[in-house]
Amino acid sequence: MARIALIGGHGKIALLAEPLLVGAGHQVSAIIRNPDHSTEVEATGATPVVADIETMDTAALTELLNGHDVVVWSAGAGGGNPDRTYAVDRDAAMRSMDAAKAAGIKRYVMVSYLGAKPDHGVPQDNPFFAYAEAKASADTYLRSSGLDWTVVMPSSLTLEPSTGIELDPAEGGSVSREAVAQVVAAVVDRPSTIGADLRFNDGDTPVTDALR
Repeated sequence: MARIALIGGHGKIALLAEPLLVGAGHQVSAIIRNPDHSTEVEATGATPVVADIETMDTAALTELLNGHDVVVWSAGAGGGNPDRTYAVDRDAAMRSMDAAKAAGIKRYVMVSYLGAKPDHGVPQDNPFFAYAEAKASADTYLRSSGLDWTVVMPSSLTLEPSTGIELDPAEGGSVSREAVAQVVAAVVDRPSTIGADLRFNDGDTPVTDALR
């Protein structure tokens, strides 16, 4: 059993991952910004913790994460505002990694996306540019952090039911959020995924088999 701090606890993927993590015997602190979302989080079995990670410094984040064994980052600014995207998806994410280390936490799972890399190729005039830049920076920072990291890198997200996954696809396709949640829940219990970039689409292989 692990004590998991899931940052971005009201996101679509998080709400699907929380009951899986709780069902596996973990204690989940779902960190949310809006207290109005508490009831929905509680229904998953997770414990809502209201905190604004965008405005918290590293010391405050360290206090927030103290007592946990694993950090799962599933937060995002939601696009639309480049300044907020950089503030949340890059800066707050990087502070959370520093805070995890300060709190004595080794395990860190990042929810990213399939094309995240410094040479992501997104044009500067594309609305997705800020997100691509932010995720590239945060993922790169995580890989050099000394934490026991896993970067979860799904392709385009859908609301379809999970059919399983295909790892390392030749090109980007799509994947259900349910499958992403299954991957997040699975990697927490799999030390073999430490240091792995998990790129995947929808596929026919059950998540637990694909990660074996």
